[in-house]
Amino acid sequence: MPVRKISGMGIFGRRIGGAGGGSDKGGGGFALVGIVVVAFGALGATGGVVGTSGLSSTSVGESVSVRKADAKKSARNGDSEAAWRRMGMREAKKVSKRDAECLAASHDQVQEFFLRTPCTSLDRMVLALDDGAGNSAVVSVVWVGFRSSGDVSRFRSVMDRQGSGDVYPLGTAVLEMADIHFTGLNYDAESNGKSIAIAETETARGSLDHELLDALAEVASQFPSP
Repeated sequence: MPVRKISGMGIFGRRIGGAGGGSDKGGGGFALVGIVVVAFGALGATGGVVGTSGLSSTSVGESVSVRKADAKKSARNGDSEAAWRRMGMREAKKVSKRDAECLAASHDQVQEFFLRTPCTSLDRMVLALDDGAGNSAVVSVVWVGFRSSGDVSRFRSVMDRQGSGDVYPLGTAVLEMADIHFTGLNYDAESNGKSIAIAETETARGSLDHELLDALAEVASQFPSP
């Protein structure tokens, strides 16, 4: 089981949960009521895409960390197109879902926490990113809202523990893709007042290195909740 690295308010590169938990999130088994699907073109389309093997001239020679810093700024402003473009990617397809409560969408100690401290909102999103060079990634983002920042802090104390369970992400099947298992190895989270964003990434096709996948998770965790 991978070890989490805690960085500031974020959870980075950690797998939550044992058998059936955290990295075994899957996302299947829940009715997808109220789902909104936004398609940005076929996965693998090259129009307007800058790939990791052919980045725009402003990105040539720049490290992932430099591009990530700029992308995170765009993400915090809600500009997903600019954020992913800075990372040499573009959205190919996106699905989002809002739930009334968190209990049914969680398991183990995380679910027990919700029994005592119900969330006030739950938004989940999964999206496909394409680099225009035959490589693609899937990104899961889960936003959980609470009544107070103290509830967020207490929730984090549960989420940060190995084997504590998790909130299920939306599965990749809703993107009309083969099921992709989120391992929890490319993971980041960001607390913001009364809410927390939890992001994970995985390679969907081709080859994307671990540093880039980690960076994509960091960028994704910066997006404001819907």
